Amino acid sequence: MSTLGLIGSGHIGSTVAKLAVDAGHDVVLSNSRGPETLADLVAELGPRARAATAAEAAAAGDLVVVTIPLKRYQQVPVEPLRGKVVIDTNNYYPQRDGQIPALDDGSTTSSELLAAHLPESKVVKLFNNIYVDHLATSARPSGSPERSTLPVAGDDPEAKAAVVALLDSLGYDGLDVGPLAEGWRYQPGTPAYGVPYARDPQDWGGGAQPVPADTLREALERAERG
Repeated sequence: MSTLGLIGSGHIGSTVAKLAVDAGHDVVLSNSRGPETLADLVAELGPRARAATAAEAAAAGDLVVVTIPLKRYQQVPVEPLRGKVVIDTNNYYPQRDGQIPALDDGSTTSSELLAAHLPESKVVKLFNNIYVDHLATSARPSGSPERSTLPVAGDDPEAKAAVVALLDSLGYDGLDVGPLAEGWRYQPGTPAYGVPYARDPQDWGGGAQPVPADTLREALERAERG
């Protein structure tokens, strides 16, 4: 079992933390408001969880999840993440993040922005294409016919393998999509974003359905950039 550091403990961060604790991992949580504000979440998660600053969570994690609004990506601590595998859950929402010209014109992707900020880290894109309630409820044991698949993109094969292994322990299969630049294939507005996991595509709150690898692969192939 490993220690998972989390920079950001909102809906996605707290859900990933719970999946990790349930799988027997330790988690170190952080947010922008200070460790003391995470007392209730830590108490809910139990003895495998503790709160810390973002830098402390980055230093403590064998793998580290960055799950904060994209507009704050430059606030992610660089030094404690050198050489580490960093899981990026970010999506670009202009109404929240403001307009980012390099994303608007398609010359880069949101995860590549984080990777440029963390040049000595190994960034892998994951958890950004599934509705958080579906992520919380869709975990299944390895080999289950109801197991869902999540896409994984990154430039370092060993980093992707480590992330897929973590994902397997959390109850999901991983599908290697290729380099980090291919992460656009499951960003907001693409066929692989959210909809495949929803029992009712018109009502994501209506529950989740399993997404096997072939279904996800077909959705990814239908993506059109721009």
